[in-house]
Amino acid sequence: MLRLTVVSALRRLLQAGLVVIGATFLLSLLLRLLPVGLEDLYVVGENEASRKAFAHELRLDRDPFTYYVLWLWDFVRGDLGWYVQGGGLSEPVSGRLSRALPVSLQLVFYAQAVSLVVAVPLGIFTALRAGRRSDRALSYGLFTASSIPNFVFGLLMASFFGVTLAWFPPLGYVAPTENLGEHIRSMVLPVAALSFPLIATYTRLLRTDVIATLREDYVTMAVSKGLSTRRILFSHVLRPSSVTLFTSFALNMGALIGGTIVIEQVFTIPGIGQEIGIAIFSRQFFALQSYVALIAVGFIVFNMLADIVVGFVDPRTRERRSA
Repeated sequence: MLRLTVVSALRRLLQAGLVVIGATFLLSLLLRLLPVGLEDLYVVGENEASRKAFAHELRLDRDPFTYYVLWLWDFVRGDLGWYVQGGGLSEPVSGRLSRALPVSLQLVFYAQAVSLVVAVPLGIFTALRAGRRSDRALSYGLFTASSIPNFVFGLLMASFFGVTLAWFPPLGYVAPTENLGEHIRSMVLPVAALSFPLIATYTRLLRTDVIATLREDYVTMAVSKGLSTRRILFSHVLRPSSVTLFTSFALNMGALIGGTIVIEQVFTIPGIGQEIGIAIFSRQFFALQSYVALIAVGFIVFNMLADIVVGFVDPRTRERRSA
């Protein structure tokens, strides 16, 4: 059993590594296939010697495969590259990332926490009232909510709650170390914009699994023994019904880091999403390559954590993987 578990873990690590390499190599290759050389984008109006020196400094004079291998080695060692300005290196990506990533992680964790706090009671409520008017009304509303992009919610809430009612600041970010109260106020609208579609998704997933679990024989037996509804829910139903929810939760952790790009632009939050937007619009392709790699790594790490969590929640999944 232990040997199979180790082999399974190594297989998943190998698959994760291949996904990261594939995504980053494809981006690296696309950058090298631009109709204009990267050195010509950054070294404008300089002589040929300056362009060649710049290309050599950033290894653009190497073939695409050699360039990628050298870049990947630097990335593994923590060298994420540089921002380029005026034909020279201006600022390391790691410096800006160290300031932006904590802000994005705060936004993601807040959104996930709010989503679970709201979705779990809603999912149980709708499952216990399956087929009734309240269930149908909530289901239709949640289905509609899940089909609307989060940035649309963001724009609407920024306009109504931030500008019209002036309850919360529509733009900007305050660090918790500066002012905790203002930090919470500055995060209300972007967190709501990110969490609203998640609430809809998590509620629907939990509702479906709870309804299926309530039909299991061991739940029927628990009901026949006269156990209270609360005890049946928390002791027999909620845990096995949370497998899909936890899987979606972990997968969304990685996906939300990329999904914050538009939300951080809407609310001018200085996170990794805004940094990616800046890198795209200012043609900072070297920084963009590192950001894409980090998002891919984050997505895969949270995917693997999802498997671990699901294995503890439902041991049957571990047995299926080991078989």
